[in-house]
Amino acid sequence: TALELNWYEPMTFKFEGVTMTHYFTDNWEKVKNFKAKPDDVVIATYPKAGTTWMSEIVDQLFFGEIRRESSSPSIFDRVPFLEFCEDFQTGNTEQSLLTSPRLIKTHLPVQLVPQSFWEQNCRMIYVARNPKDIMVSYYHFDRMNKIQPDPGAWEEYIDKFNTGQLVFGSWYDHVQGWWEKSRSYSRICYVFFEDMREDPAREISRLCSFLGLSPNETQKKEVLRKTGFEEMKKSMADALSNNDEFDESVSPFMRKGIVGDWKNHFTVAQNEAFNEEYRKKMKESDLKFKMEI
Repeated sequence: TALELNWYEPMTFKFEGVTMTHYFTDNWEKVKNFKAKPDDVVIATYPKAGTTWMSEIVDQLFFGEIRRESSSPSIFDRVPFLEFCEDFQTGNTEQSLLTSPRLIKTHLPVQLVPQSFWEQNCRMIYVARNPKDIMVSYYHFDRMNKIQPDPGAWEEYIDKFNTGQLVFGSWYDHVQGWWEKSRSYSRICYVFFEDMREDPAREISRLCSFLGLSPNETQKKEVLRKTGFEEMKKSMADALSNNDEFDESVSPFMRKGIVGDWKNHFTVAQNEAFNEEYRKKMKESDLKFKMEI
């Protein structure tokens, strides 16, 4: 049927100047009019920047003790997507949003975040990741995700990335938009994926300061253990075992989670061309990314 075709062959289009699919915009009126609460915590990222990892870290910091005492729902329910906010009234998600604070994640560029979050002065955590690793991770994600457009050939994918044709638009605009906003809006904690990989304990301490939390050393160690890559990969595989959207036989949802895997995908020529493009697009910005650690 036409509906099934739309499900398996999602088309991209420009929405408010940003490349999107209907999957993320059909619910826009509800998203735009979302009623934030002052203690809401928003986790914002460009896709594949460590969204699920940061969601788990923040959820464990706030609710780790509770989570350990009962069988908790999957991270997708505990930290739901703003873009699907009708789900906040149904199913498991209703349970997760009875927590205080509510933890909500989004891939929206900063200019599309509902006004209510700014009016309520909500805390926001933005995770940025270097573009080469994002591209590799997003490419494999698009291969296994039935609701994303087919990624096509790797060579073409680099071009789509550079021209803002991937879902949620330009990475360059996304990371720079949130970076600029963090200068004027003090309740954004801007975190780099590479720093989290390099020294997770340090970054978790920084998050605790931002969120006003003071876990003891034992609790911090437990958060580090629960949010380690292998531990999360195992729990994600369980959570996705009945998921119709993702085909983990093509590529796992949690693939490698490392810094520098781009070296296994970019040819020398592709890397040189990309570096040139990157320099052009980032020349006005003081944002600096580590391509390896």
